[in-house]
Amino acid sequence: MKMVKIQMAGNLWKLLVKQGDEVHKGQEVAILESMKMEIPIVAEEAGVINKLYKSEGEFVDEGEVLLELTE
Repeated sequence: MKMVKIQMAGNLWKLLVKQGDEVHKGQEVAILESMKMEIPIVAEEAGVINKLYKSEGEFVDEGEVLLELTE
């Protein structure tokens, strides 16, 4: 399993994908709002989204898992 993790603490402003979606390496999967800035979260590897761990509007900390990918 491959995991996409949060790079910094903030509010998960927008999810751009849903469970079952295929994502490509470098694709934006979510937008994080931190210190009045929008920070994109990108998939570091390609795969299919198996599970989403966070929801829009939720506060997240650095290092937390956002989603899980399968091959």
